[in-house]
Amino acid sequence: DDVPARQAGVVDEGLGAANQAAAPLHQVQALSCFVRQADGTVIGGAVGRTWGLCCELQQLWVEPAQRRHGIGALLVNRFEQHAVSRGCSVFYLDTFSFQAPAFYRALGYQPLLTIEGFAPGIAKHMMLKRLAVSDDRVTDIHRFWEQTGSFYATGQGDDNLVDPFIGLS
Repeated sequence: DDVPARQAGVVDEGLGAANQAAAPLHQVQALSCFVRQADGTVIGGAVGRTWGLCCELQQLWVEPAQRRHGIGALLVNRFEQHAVSRGCSVFYLDTFSFQAPAFYRALGYQPLLTIEGFAPGIAKHMMLKRLAVSDDRVTDIHRFWEQTGSFYATGQGDDNLVDPFIGLS
């Protein structure tokens, strides 16, 4: 069934007004970082938001030809480091079984909830990671970025130079 645009708009506006009245949604801040080649071509990005102590990673993508070179981990680490600078210590995300749950587990995310039934063999995982502000890993990430200011995504030279501050918001 198609969703009638006018009626859906009424529901969306009503829910938005109720949420604005109930919570300080003006405090929600967008957060993103991108990896670009020297010519400016985006080859990966992380997009999400922060609110209070919480940071949600909503989207992570790396150009297929650039995968398995550490770019995804670089993006998640940079995204988290920037969120830590905003005071975040709780990180969460959703991922489907055909996406990257094993990747996120390797980065310290723990499964919180698994929902099955989307299609045969497909599940959605809500994952969570908590960091102590003094976590050595956070300190190491921060120190790395302060000292280097740049990173070679694949180790193949200047064509893959990444400036962690380009595209950061």
